[in-house]
Amino acid sequence: MSGRVVVVTGGSAGVGRATVRTFAENGDHVAILARDHDGLEAAAKEVEAAGGRALALSTDVADADAVEAAASAVEEGLGPIDVWVNNAMTSVFAPFKEVEADEVRRVTEVNYLGFVYGTQAALRRMLPRDRGVVIQVGSALAYRGIPLQSAYCGSKHAVKGFTESVRTELLHDKSGVRVTMVQMPALNTPQFDWVLSRLPKKPQPVPPIYQPEVAARAILWASEHRRSEVWVGGSTVLTILGNFAIPRLLDRYLARSGFKSQQTDEPADPNRPANLWRPVEADHGAHGDFDTKAKGRSYQWWVTSHRRAVTGVLAAVGTVAAAAATRRSAR
Repeated sequence: MSGRVVVVTGGSAGVGRATVRTFAENGDHVAILARDHDGLEAAAKEVEAAGGRALALSTDVADADAVEAAASAVEEGLGPIDVWVNNAMTSVFAPFKEVEADEVRRVTEVNYLGFVYGTQAALRRMLPRDRGVVIQVGSALAYRGIPLQSAYCGSKHAVKGFTESVRTELLHDKSGVRVTMVQMPALNTPQFDWVLSRLPKKPQPVPPIYQPEVAARAILWASEHRRSEVWVGGSTVLTILGNFAIPRLLDRYLARSGFKSQQTDEPADPNRPANLWRPVEADHGAHGDFDTKAKGRSYQWWVTSHRRAVTGVLAAVGTVAAAAATRRSAR
């Protein structure tokens, strides 16, 4: 499936940038929404180099009017929107007691209300046509809160509840529009260089770490398959299921390990810029500083995305085993 019009928020860097490339390589036309100009320009050039049409729109997703204006510009410039990917995010790395109220508000406005505004803008256009897909880029942290990221975890929990509510309404209306969440593992993105942090050491994703292309391939796949939710990475599956089974044990485990696992051994630079309030201008690309530690593929995701084939193989193996057992018992 290609030739679609796709919107990616937060598309100038990290998972968003990898997602823009992946849709472009699939033959789609891509609108990139982000605040920074350098990353937007570079992302648009990558879409065009892949043969697609690109539209770069400087947009703060925390501004509902700006998101609505961007959606109108996309339809005027590229055509009817087929896929809208809500991906823009920010965070604060600090114990909650050290986080200011306006910082929590800003994280919530970007990570939660940004998804709400994007979904509204998409549905206003998709519902009359009775087709389209809205993808919410989530996290295992939508199910399981961890220390030092209270605002981020809260926002991802909120997106999950919001998305489930919208999905039930679409089902009630028998709408051809669908909404799905893609729950991600820890990813090697540039956010750890620019996220607002009050930690003594440089922040890092909690291992195991995956490359952003793993996330991007899952987002593309989710746009083409009818799944209400997709889990990416073995660590995501273990985190979500573990939280169902042993939540209090996970509380204690994370209390012991969660501070250290989110920091490298490198002292933090007290003067480094943060992107909470304004973008850190530069073309940051998709990857962060953890290429040597990051995995380029997920076996769990391969099984998930090929589950019909895997189920068929397992059924065939079971049939052969049953036949062999029958022959042995007959002898």
